[in-house]
Amino acid sequence: MDKIKVIINNNQKNVKIPTGLRMLVRRCCNAVLMNEGFEGSIEISVTFVDNEQIKELNYKYRKKNIPTDVLSFSLGEEEDYSTDPATGSKLLGDVIISIEKALEQSQRYGNSLQKEVSHLTVHGMLHLLGYNHENGGMEKVRMREKEESIMSQLGFTGGVSYYYSK
Repeated sequence: MDKIKVIINNNQKNVKIPTGLRMLVRRCCNAVLMNEGFEGSIEISVTFVDNEQIKELNYKYRKKNIPTDVLSFSLGEEEDYSTDPATGSKLLGDVIISIEKALEQSQRYGNSLQKEVSHLTVHGMLHLLGYNHENGGMEKVRMREKEESIMSQLGFTGGVSYYYSK
């Protein structure tokens, strides 16, 4: 893999982003791409938002009028990604994380915020690469196994708190 550029934006003010969380998000993105054998220069955007912002996006794009924890917006289909003409990097897409929802879930499941954000980043990245759990079945099982494996590689053991809801 040539170069991975992870652009991280914090578009909320309700939750203080802990020191080191941005670096951890970059590690998660790298781990997913390495695990998947992704090649070439890559650019990804990860944005932290609040519950209201993610609720608006969830309604606009999925017609679900509730806040969710993570949304992914891929810029490619079946490995055919847009390319930044200035750098030649493949533009994978955007991962949007509600940091408020991540904090709520970390407290509910007894995890650290770092573990919860890591899992949401891994989950969102897998969506960018074409994995989908929405239809259930083996797709859901494969995605869950990938998440567990990557989280373990990152040093987070004991499973993840994430549950799939419709």
